[in-house]
Amino acid sequence: MMDTREPATRHKAEGPPQYPAVPAATVVLLRDGSDGPEALMLRRNSKLEFVGGMWVFPGGRVEASDIDTDRPYDDTASAKRAAVREAAEEAGLTIDADSLVWFSHWTPPSISPRRFVTWFFLARAPEGAVTVDGSEIQAHDWIRPVDALARRNALEIELAPPTWITLEQLLAFADVETALATLGGRAPEYFATRLTRIDGGAVALYHGDAGYDEGNPDLPGNRHRLWMLNTGWRYERNR
Repeated sequence: MMDTREPATRHKAEGPPQYPAVPAATVVLLRDGSDGPEALMLRRNSKLEFVGGMWVFPGGRVEASDIDTDRPYDDTASAKRAAVREAAEEAGLTIDADSLVWFSHWTPPSISPRRFVTWFFLARAPEGAVTVDGSEIQAHDWIRPVDALARRNALEIELAPPTWITLEQLLAFADVETALATLGGRAPEYFATRLTRIDGGAVALYHGDAGYDEGNPDLPGNRHRLWMLNTGWRYERNR
């Protein structure tokens, strides 16, 4: 059984250096399964420098070709084009940019040497078979969010924190249509991660957490954090 107790209070908050951030986009493709929505997940080659070996949603950096020269400052439109392109390149699927629901935006910790500020989009998966190149992407699977989370804590797969929290958010929906309508009906949520090392692992703090501004997970009050402990991961949010 996973230990859900809060770990010892000794911690070390993140500090300098600051690394530049690169715009990127991810698309969560959902289909209705026999027991609820399933998300398309891809396993990246373990030899890749960035999130090698992890299971991810299709996505990647925004390239120059994704930018509309008539609207060069429309970052969301550029991110949508990047998401469409990456779905085709990594999974062999053609999606319509107009079908994308922008539901979150992620900024990694300033200490991360490779930083991608990422637009997260949601869409219903199109018809057609998923094809991967066997090189950068080595495998794919349609996975229920609850199963992906359980497999991560069983150490069967690796996930990045934004992937974990996105899967947590999808647990609330019984079908794809509800997920699209609900997430598309509210403003995108911005996550800017503050990472703190603690005994037994690390904790990622997010907006609304009492310890967020100071990077101190011990401060009493509201909680919005991801516990990334050696005994398992756990998302905690009470507002």
